[in-house]
Amino acid sequence: MTDARYLEDATRLTFEATVEAVRGTDRVVLDQTYFYPTGGGQPHDTGTLTTDDAEWAVVDVQKRDRIEHVVDGDAPEPGTTVTGRIDAERRRAHMRYHTAQHLLSAVLLSEFDAETTGNQLYADHAHLDCAYDRFDDDDLQHIESRLNELVSSDLPVRWYTLDRDEAEATLDPDRTRLNLLPDSIREVRIVEIGPEDDPFDRTACAGTHVESTGEIGTVVLTGRTTQGASHERIDFVLE
Repeated sequence: MTDARYLEDATRLTFEATVEAVRGTDRVVLDQTYFYPTGGGQPHDTGTLTTDDAEWAVVDVQKRDRIEHVVDGDAPEPGTTVTGRIDAERRRAHMRYHTAQHLLSAVLLSEFDAETTGNQLYADHAHLDCAYDRFDDDDLQHIESRLNELVSSDLPVRWYTLDRDEAEATLDPDRTRLNLLPDSIREVRIVEIGPEDDPFDRTACAGTHVESTGEIGTVVLTGRTTQGASHERIDFVLE
């Protein structure tokens, strides 16, 4: 089982690991990794795996029963020690957008009673789907202003793990959305934004995030579209 180290430290971009297995010719399984695999609306990291005399570009990362790093050629042999290097600009963008998405979800829930139903992040834009009839221009302006107030407040962002039963017994289900997780997941990673005694948002999430909302940058809502009956999609970019 690959040790998913990105869950603990989203800022580390270089690490050493050992190749545990190779699947097919180009899927590398490491004993530990800081590469984020596609999931939760967040795209995978890219970067390289290197030895003293070879380099492989990591073009995809997928989590199956183990985390697989797809490389652009024949994979290194099992037992090889490699250095992983993550594309810093791409990772940083995903961290900023994912944290901004959490703020947007929290604002929509607290002020419009609109529950997030899906989201997709990219390196230069993102969108979020929610259960709501229709936002008008005044709504969008208010949401954008509120988001940028939260960014300017430079709220702390932190994450930790809880036993699933404890999380369900002690945390607000509407905010954590634990019901979206499979029953097989018994340890839950929680991401909080705001003061420890009264967080603005508390959500179950396995993504990577910045350490304070001030790192997000200015949020600009670029539009909305209807997504079927009683659902809206909000598009946004970060400056």
